[in-house]
Amino acid sequence: MVVKLEEGWDRLRAATYAYTSTAFPMLTGTLVTAAGFMPVGFAKSIAGQYAGGIFWVVGTALILSWLVAVVFTPYLGVLLLPKNLASQHEHGKHHDPYDRPVYRRLRGIVDWAVHRRAWVLAITVLVFAMSGAGMLAVQQQFFPTASRPELLVDLRLREGASFAATSAQVKLLEARLAKDPDIEFFTAYTGAGTPRFYLSIQPELPNPGFAQFVIKTAGTEQRERVRARLMELFAKDEALPDVNARVTRLEFGPPVGFPVQFRVIGPDKAQVREIAYRVRDTVRQSALVRDTQLDWNEQVRTMQVHVDQDKARLLGLSTADVQSLVQTTLDGAPVTQIRRGEELIDVVVRATPDERKRIGQLGDLQLFTRSGVTVPLSQVARVEPSFEEPVLWRRNRDMALTVRADVVDGVQGPDATAHIRPSLKPIIDSLPAGYRIEEGGAIEESDKANVALFAVFPAMFAVMLTLLMIQLQSFSRLFMVFMTAPLALIGVVPALLLFNAPFGFVALLGVIALSGMIMRNSIILVDQIDQDIARGLAPWAAIVEATVRRSRPVVLTAAAAVLAMIPLTHSVFWGPMAIAIMGGLVVATALTLVFVPALYAAWFRIRRDSPTQAPAEAAPAPGARLADGGAHA
Repeated sequence: MVVKLEEGWDRLRAATYAYTSTAFPMLTGTLVTAAGFMPVGFAKSIAGQYAGGIFWVVGTALILSWLVAVVFTPYLGVLLLPKNLASQHEHGKHHDPYDRPVYRRLRGIVDWAVHRRAWVLAITVLVFAMSGAGMLAVQQQFFPTASRPELLVDLRLREGASFAATSAQVKLLEARLAKDPDIEFFTAYTGAGTPRFYLSIQPELPNPGFAQFVIKTAGTEQRERVRARLMELFAKDEALPDVNARVTRLEFGPPVGFPVQFRVIGPDKAQVREIAYRVRDTVRQSALVRDTQLDWNEQVRTMQVHVDQDKARLLGLSTADVQSLVQTTLDGAPVTQIRRGEELIDVVVRATPDERKRIGQLGDLQLFTRSGVTVPLSQVARVEPSFEEPVLWRRNRDMALTVRADVVDGVQGPDATAHIRPSLKPIIDSLPAGYRIEEGGAIEESDKANVALFAVFPAMFAVMLTLLMIQLQSFSRLFMVFMTAPLALIGVVPALLLFNAPFGFVALLGVIALSGMIMRNSIILVDQIDQDIARGLAPWAAIVEATVRRSRPVVLTAAAAVLAMIPLTHSVFWGPMAIAIMGGLVVATALTLVFVPALYAAWFRIRRDSPTQAPAEAAPAPGARLADGGAHA
């Protein structure tokens, strides 16, 4: 509108021309950008459920923004833009808004790029390949750490520990936490984990030897100070010697648990344990991880009661009778219920604490025979102390023992897993038949999310190609525009490396959005070139002049988007995406103004002396300049 007003058009006519010249190419680009988020919206994974709303929010916002751009913004221009922009034209003075030093220099750069198209394309491909290689140096991440002020502290005693022993350790830690000035309050859950008050919390199975604290601090700085003090406390063996403690922040995204995990899977538990020990020792050697442990390992002490069936039958006893006696004595058995308000409470009968602690006297328990005579348990059964596995984890019916570890600060789980992987190769090569080692943790969840995303990619490409074909109506132009989408990587990788930002699920969303932005700009530029050629402008001049005319809106929209992303760079969650978009937009702007003209000229083999086509329609109305105004060969 401003360009047309500078040329002497009235405001209403300039507003109408702004709609007819760019509305539909911009709509196609908007829909292509929205279609880029389809994998997030339709991915059948936990990550898709977590972030799937982004597709609907972004798609709705983009469509509404297009309506604002083509309807409301021109209306505002009619109301607000000054009339005196046309004063020079009204007094008969010639005014070309693109006859300025900056545009003349840009015209020379574009002309050089079109002339040296082979060099421009080769350099772009080379830089793209270097960016792809540079992606290997970018830290990989699934989802970032949340900025919430809570901390989770897990206390895990040896397998088979009693509830009373766990409560004693909980009270010791409570006494220390109560003295910390950075803690506002805390809550302890003994025998089970906390309720799932946050989406990424992984529920814990009930376990008498487990307790979990939720610690609320005043802010992020206080949280980090409390975390450092707790980790220093747990590193001292004399502080809580019987406890394996873990301090974690809340995470964004689906629950992952330990970020580094290697599962040893096989049919025999003893062999699986032996292999897991070797994997654990290897993982511990890495400087990127800490607190390496196994998800199950210790055996628990137990008393085996072996019933002599012959003696039991002579006395009229069964195995169930013996089991009931031992169960009632040690754990208790409900005999009735009492009502307290709306709740029914079991009344449990069991032996006194002193009797239950005397495991050695278990053989003295008296059994009532069917004849009414009592006999000691030792008369019909043999009681032997033994060890057994308290829990066995299986995956697909195979025994699975997981070696898991936390990462040191500043290291991402997928990077640590990739670093440790080569050191496990000798163990993997020596595995017996039927045994294997699988990767878990953050890298597994990230792979699951990516697989779910890639499954929707064919539908996304089909929608994009359909939209591009409707707009461009040419297979050749369609593939040319589509080829520009991956070039966003050229700006993303340097930006992530410069700001030491990880590439994860959220940054991937930024790359998808960037691809749509690049294709949108390419669509509008290609459409403008085609319009100029159809109106009789020489192809070479049409490429150069259309690029010059599109330079101001391309640069201004890119600058506005980059500036709008600056506040998001401080966000823990959206920061990597903002950095990726900022770096990609800067490069995408240059690609639109240099690479796309060179690609168009090479794609259609346009030379400086290519013939001018006859205009496809009548000449523009009086006062209108070629195509978008101010274009001269």
